[in-house]
Amino acid sequence: MEIDEGRTRLAGIGLCGICRYRRTQASKRGGVFYRCARADDDPSFPRYPPLPVLRCSGHQPGEPTREG
Repeated sequence: MEIDEGRTRLAGIGLCGICRYRRTQASKRGGVFYRCARADDDPSFPRYPPLPVLRCSGHQPGEPTREG
């Protein structure tokens, strides 16, 4: 059941849910924020895009890579 809940949550954030550039940031209050790693190198991408993201020129499907 936890896997289905996770998939539903990621689907609700749009393309970011299946993008290799997705990073997550948890708050002390338990909230989760989704950050675009593309914004680290390209200022044309918003660091924290408004969700759900339905269109993105930098979207690349895949699992998020580990942050170095």
